Amino acid sequence: MNISKENSDALNAVLKVTIEPSDYKDRVEHVLNDYRKKANLDGFRPGKVPMGLIKKKYYKPVLVDEVNKLMSESLTKYLIDEQLNILGEPLPSESFTPEVDWDQDEQFEFAFDIGLAPEVDITVSKKDKFTRYRINIDDELRNRYIDNYARRYGAFKEIDEVKDKEYLKAKLIELDENGHPTENGVSVEEGSISMEYMTDEESRNKMLGLKVGDKVVLDVKKAFPNEADLAGLLQIEKEQLDNINPQFEITLKSISVFEPSPIDQSLFDKIYGEGNVNSKEEFAAKIDEEISPNLEQEANWKLSDDIKQGLLKKVKLDLPEEFLKRWLYAVNKEKFTKEQIDEEFPKFAEDLKWQLVRDKLAKDYEIEVSEEEAKEVAKKVAQYQYMQYGMGNIPDEYLDNFATEMMKREEDKRRFYDQKREEKLIEKVKEMVKIDEKEISSEKFNKLVEK
Repeated sequence: MNISKENSDALNAVLKVTIEPSDYKDRVEHVLNDYRKKANLDGFRPGKVPMGLIKKKYYKPVLVDEVNKLMSESLTKYLIDEQLNILGEPLPSESFTPEVDWDQDEQFEFAFDIGLAPEVDITVSKKDKFTRYRINIDDELRNRYIDNYARRYGAFKEIDEVKDKEYLKAKLIELDENGHPTENGVSVEEGSISMEYMTDEESRNKMLGLKVGDKVVLDVKKAFPNEADLAGLLQIEKEQLDNINPQFEITLKSISVFEPSPIDQSLFDKIYGEGNVNSKEEFAAKIDEEISPNLEQEANWKLSDDIKQGLLKKVKLDLPEEFLKRWLYAVNKEKFTKEQIDEEFPKFAEDLKWQLVRDKLAKDYEIEVSEEEAKEVAKKVAQYQYMQYGMGNIPDEYLDNFATEMMKREEDKRRFYDQKREEKLIEKVKEMVKIDEKEISSEKFNKLVEK
């Protein structure tokens, strides 16, 4: 077997693979002998089928399979032995495509295009300057947190009249062209209507001023143009909407308005326990304690992202773009079109360049990640997933078991290792660059993040 590499340019190369009969003959014979032992053909005892018949039936598919296996194994070994840092995976060559005749050929030639990773030349020193922001807690930010608590512990209160953004319970009956209830038509005993989302002005005007027990006729398709919302209100499938008459009689059964909780002792007790916070001043101080870790986390994220972007700007990395686009299309053929890949490629290229920079610096600084460190990342991911379902206090044993299962999946395991390696790299870089501290308002900080 012979594998040779021909560079097209600094970032692209062609691997040519030549496979001789001596490379595959024993493998093919071994498989055919196994087939013979297991073959069950009429007129022959098991294991006694003539090899000629076995070869006639199985030789070609076995040959194709074994040559392809041998080619794949050899390519992988070659890339490792030659320490080639490639991007993506080898693809059948577009410039050199030998024809293969499986019926006649004994020697087989294949060719593959590969994309080569560029060399990363980067150093980090105190000449590299970054800013760590200290975000001030202002009244606007504090009041936003207080409003969220007030809404969280608020409640609906029934009122007498529809005025603006009330929440209504109503009976809905489908009418015919003469304004009478339709036979076998849609009838909902208690539907939920939010005035806040009723955008049709004519429909809103008909509802304003109504009281419990009042009736009104509405064109529900005009009042609720969103088909999913309308189907939910009428308690039918979306596909059934075409078959209804849109005129409905609506009878109000209740009118409610949401009222946030008053900022008083009862709210303090609900949030923090009875007697732990006893004034608006103490409440504001407690809010500040809650805000501070969140602001610090946002500031740390901003610094890490600035460092990442700053490191990327220090190097000019060219990529084998056309090869990478071909590879992305090949591995995602059922998911994305070539046009979609072209559109998303700049983001992919930036992520890939960061991986190259990250891996180079991690190697230079000898950053290693233990399995236990990667598992801790997995536990944090597990905890976040539980929190998404409102389950905040999960025992560590459950998190540990969940993380163990995720670590069994190679793709997830690699992701956890990469995430921890990046975290450790950023912390190392922070020690080596110059970081200035700067106070900033939350408003100005948010504008920086939006850029």
